[in-house]
Amino acid sequence: MIGVLLRRDLGLLLPGGRGGGGVLPLLFFLAVAMLYPFAVGPDAQLLARTGGGVIWVAALLAAILPLEKLVAGDMEAGVFDQLHLRGVSEELAMAVRLLAHWLAFAPLLLLATLPAAALLGLSGETTRAVLLGLLAGTPGLAAVGLAVAALTATLRGGAALAGLMVIPLAVPILIFGAGALSTTGEGGIALAAAISLGLCAAAPFVAAAAIRSAREG
Repeated sequence: MIGVLLRRDLGLLLPGGRGGGGVLPLLFFLAVAMLYPFAVGPDAQLLARTGGGVIWVAALLAAILPLEKLVAGDMEAGVFDQLHLRGVSEELAMAVRLLAHWLAFAPLLLLATLPAAALLGLSGETTRAVLLGLLAGTPGLAAVGLAVAALTATLRGGAALAGLMVIPLAVPILIFGAGALSTTGEGGIALAAAISLGLCAAAPFVAAAAIRSAREG
C-alpha cells in the first residue's frame, strides 16, 4: 500500500505529472539566481558574500509554490475519505505525501544549486556548505509546507494563507542553514537537520488531524 500511495503522489507532484506545475519551483529558483546579479550589479565580492543567502531564500520561496496542490485537491475529491474507508490511516497517507513532496522538489533544487552557484560566483567551499545545508533543511521545509497545506486546505484563499504561514515557521531552518555559511564549522547545518527531523516527525500527525477535523466538520 505504501508503494502504491508513493507512486500516485509522485505522479501528482513530479514535473510533468498530472497535477501540473511541478517544474515551477525549479524555474523560480533559477530565475532568482539569474536576476539577482542584475539587481545588485557586477560586484563579484558582493555576489560571493551574499549569494549563498540568496540561494537559501530562493529555495524557501520555491518550496511554497507546490503547496496549493499538496492536500486541497485530494480533499475536495474525497481521496482521503476513500483511503480511510480502506483502512489507510491519515497519518500514513500524510507521511507518504511528505516523502513524495520532498522527492518532487528537493533533488531538483539541489541539482539547480550548482548552476545557481556558478551564476553567483560562489566558491567551491561555499557551494558545498549551501548544498549540505539544503540537504539538511529541505525535509523541514517540506514538512512545514505539508502541515500548513493541510491546515488551510478548506479555507478560502488557502494557498495564499499557506504561503504566508510557511515563511515565519521556516525561519529557524533558514537561520541555521544559511548561518552555516558565515562560520567555519557545521554546527548550523546539524541544527537545521535536527529541526528538520523534528518537523518531519510531527508534520504527518498535524496534517492528519487537520484532515480528520475537516471531515468531521
